[in-house]
Amino acid sequence: MTYRQIKWLILVVPSLTIGIWEFVRHEFHIPYLSMELGNILAPFIVLGATLAISLPLFRMLEHSQRQLQEARELQSALEERERIARELHDGIAQSLFLLAVKADRLEKGDAAAAESIRRTVHRVNDYVRQAIASLRFAPAAQSLPWTEMLHRLFADARDAGLDVRVDWRLPESELSVREKVELYACLREALANVQKHADARTAIVRCAAAGGGWTCTVADDGRGPDAADAAASGGGRGRYGLTIVRERAAAMGWRFALEREAERTSFTIRKE
Repeated sequence: MTYRQIKWLILVVPSLTIGIWEFVRHEFHIPYLSMELGNILAPFIVLGATLAISLPLFRMLEHSQRQLQEARELQSALEERERIARELHDGIAQSLFLLAVKADRLEKGDAAAAESIRRTVHRVNDYVRQAIASLRFAPAAQSLPWTEMLHRLFADARDAGLDVRVDWRLPESELSVREKVELYACLREALANVQKHADARTAIVRCAAAGGGWTCTVADDGRGPDAADAAASGGGRGRYGLTIVRERAAAMGWRFALEREAERTSFTIRKE
């Protein structure tokens, strides 16, 4: 029985009971019951009928409410696990990859790589602390200024050996706080994907306002997307990072595309 049916039965039963009692009393019991006695019996009869029918309905309603609450708690737990997975992927996993790249450069005799590795290790430590704190407290927006976040993101990619060229024409005022956080995460994943999977030397980041919205593109000269990349960009279950980007973009109402044209791969996020 549905919640709507239970609600209507609880509302209808008292009225229906008093109506039936008055009909039976006037049709069959008038010779045997006085008006005063009938009036006294009426509320007790209504109460008895209401209890007999409504108590099981209340138990069913309480059971439905418990099931709904359990479903909500399960959904909240799954959403929290997904949020933590994103934080670990966006922060720790990508930083460890960057650290591995710098370690390879150190083995080849790059003196500057040692200091770069030290900074990356400290940054991974910061990510771990933030992940632990996010399990204890409500998540907060990024504390660093927007432009500093972008400069650090592009500097990290350059430290890993990727030639990043930036053409940024999107005013900060065009973005809300949440849009800044989500766009930053998408750009970070795009650059990490170029470094890990595209085997590219150069990445060009372009972002500009257009038609009341904006478009951000990361184009690289790498080998192009494989089947896993295509699956993630098209809605299938491909690479986890690109799947996260697709979900982030969908949640914000943005369009996400991963395309190959003229020996270049373009990772595009568009707000229309």
